[in-house]
Amino acid sequence: MATNSLHCSIQQHHNHHFHIKFQPPTTISASQLFLKPSNITNNITLSHSSSGSSSFSCVTFSLSQATSTTPSSTSQESVSFEVLKQHLTAEEYQKADEETRRLLIVLAGEAAQKRGYVFFSEVQFISESDLKTIDELWRVHSDNKFGYSVQKKIFEKSNEDFTKFFIKVGWMKKLDTEMEQYNYRSFPTEFTWELNGDTPEGHLPLTNALRGTQLLYNIFNHPAFDEEQEQEQEEGDDVVAAVEDKGLKEKDDSSLAKRVFKPNYSF
Repeated sequence: MATNSLHCSIQQHHNHHFHIKFQPPTTISASQLFLKPSNITNNITLSHSSSGSSSFSCVTFSLSQATSTTPSSTSQESVSFEVLKQHLTAEEYQKADEETRRLLIVLAGEAAQKRGYVFFSEVQFISESDLKTIDELWRVHSDNKFGYSVQKKIFEKSNEDFTKFFIKVGWMKKLDTEMEQYNYRSFPTEFTWELNGDTPEGHLPLTNALRGTQLLYNIFNHPAFDEEQEQEQEEGDDVVAAVEDKGLKEKDDSSLAKRVFKPNYSF
C-alpha cells in the first residue's frame, strides 16, 4: 500500500490565530500493485520566523511513499502439484488446464491471488523448479506434445510471430471466407481437450492473450527454460560430433581397405 500525506501547521501570534491542517491521503490497494511495497519515508522540516505582527512558528512537510521489488511470502509457501498430476494421468486435459492456471496464480504471489490472474511482471516470482515441474508433467502425460517448452519451440520456429504461433498451435481458426482469414477460438467449446492425431502440437496449456501477449512471452523467456535450451544445444553438438567422428572413421576404414586389398580386374 502506497500512501502520500502532507501535513502543514501554521500558527500566528497576537490578535490573529490561524491553524491549517492539510492531509490528503492517497491509498492504492494491494490488488492494484504489481509488487508488495515496503516503506520509504522522507521528512523535510522548514522553520521561519520574523518580527512584527506576523510570526510563523513551524511549517512541516512529511512525505511517505512505498515501493518494493519482492513478492509476497504467500508465493514462497509449498505448493502441491498432485491434483495436476491426477488430471493429466486421467487425460482430463481441460481440468488440468484449469489447475495449471490456478497454480500460476498461486505461485505468482498474493497480489495475483487477490486479482485472480497473473500480470506479466509477476512471472519472475515463479521459481524455476515450480515452472519446470508444471511443464514436465504436461510433457510426460502427452508424449511431449503439450507443455510450455513445446510451445516455446513452436514460437521460435514461427520467428516469434504470435499470429503464426496461434495458428500453428490451433488457438485460431480459419474462417470460411474467400480471403485467408483467421479468428480466435471461443473458449472453451472450440478448443481441443483430448489427445489424438489431429490435436495440434503445443495446443495445451492455454494462456489468455486477450490482455496482450506479454504474459506468454515472459513465460517462454523464464530462466526455467534456458537450461533446457542449452541442454538441447549440447545434445545437438554431441550428435554433430558423433556424425563427424563416424564420417572420419568410415573415411579411415575406406583408405585402409584400399591400401590392404588390391582390386582384381580379371574377369
